[in-house]
Amino acid sequence: MDNILVNKNGKARGLAIGTSIAVGVVMLPTVAAETTALATNDWVGISFWIATAAMLASTVFFLVERQNVGDKWKTSMTVAALVTGVAWYHYTYMREVWASSYAETGIGVSPVVYRYIDWLITVPLQIVEFYLILAAVGVATAAMFRNLFGASIVMLVAGFFGEAMSGDGQTFDGMEMIWFAVGMAAYIYILFEINRGSVLEAAMTTSESTQFAFNAMRGIVTIGWLIYPIGYFLGTGDDPDTDALNTLYNIADLVNKTAFGMMIWYAAVKDSE
Repeated sequence: MDNILVNKNGKARGLAIGTSIAVGVVMLPTVAAETTALATNDWVGISFWIATAAMLASTVFFLVERQNVGDKWKTSMTVAALVTGVAWYHYTYMREVWASSYAETGIGVSPVVYRYIDWLITVPLQIVEFYLILAAVGVATAAMFRNLFGASIVMLVAGFFGEAMSGDGQTFDGMEMIWFAVGMAAYIYILFEINRGSVLEAAMTTSESTQFAFNAMRGIVTIGWLIYPIGYFLGTGDDPDTDALNTLYNIADLVNKTAFGMMIWYAAVKDSE
């Protein structure tokens, strides 16, 4: 009976926390208060709105469920909520940049700067999740954290400089290609570490739940993140396809960031039962 009461109290407390946070974030002064009307034929804009709503819902869910998992998983759940929470905040601005330009000219402007600011925060946090779930069971190292975190920063900085040049109307060569190669090299290093390197070796010594979370996360990074290089090619060069780039990026962010957190939550629940 005591266990049932504790479980119910924990869920009630988690729901109260999640509700408070949801009210708080909705009241934040963002551009959403002066939103441009969304055109019915603006499918890219619609994808921005769907991603925005889903990121907020995921954030509240992760924060509520944080109360219902074991202590060693709480930090990972917090980081999962931070990833979707930061993404939600930036998407309220990105969607407005797109919708306002589409309403004025019929052509949406790609919010490159906002998007990379978001990624500069959320992508390293996702990479850090590999370290956190392994650190929780005592098999992570400082070198593991440093190498994965550093590689993710290099990947993003290179991607930003490459995409920032696409507005010059030059073909996909020269510096654009160099920056792309640098970013891909960092991405390939991350793939090696989580699929063949020391990070994988450490993960294989952990519990079944931890291994499930690790394998699901590396699957997302290995397969889901391949969407981003495709978007990079579509959005650069002498004839960039801005619609396709932003649609792909929005879908990738929605699926990858939400799925990342959901895999951690599922493993945490299983491990805490």
